[in-house]
Amino acid sequence: MPFTSRDFEDLRKEVAQFAEERDWNQFHSPRNLLLALVGEVGEVAEIVRWQGDNDPAIPVGKEDDWADELADVLTLLIRLADRSGVDLTAAFTRKLAKARVKYPVDGFKGSNRKYNDPQAGT
Repeated sequence: MPFTSRDFEDLRKEVAQFAEERDWNQFHSPRNLLLALVGEVGEVAEIVRWQGDNDPAIPVGKEDDWADELADVLTLLIRLADRSGVDLTAAFTRKLAKARVKYPVDGFKGSNRKYNDPQAGT
């Protein structure tokens, strides 16, 4: 499903304003935000914990819960990046470029091997 077009900078500003209006900056240290993010990832995992590789992957009736929890993860990731001085879009671009070098298509297409696996690239 395609995303609606929203700029990450707009999202960062909106999340920052939301926190500032509630005087939450005092609680939003990188450590606290990271721990909150881990908790939210756990909530996402709970939805599919016993689902296995069933189809559909998200249990019927849980689609909105799934979307809400993913949105919580995104919100906290954006906030963590902002509060720790990381330009998330620049970091993403840089990391994807590194991954393209580390995992070239001709050596890894259809494979789940890690880049340092002795069988990698064969």
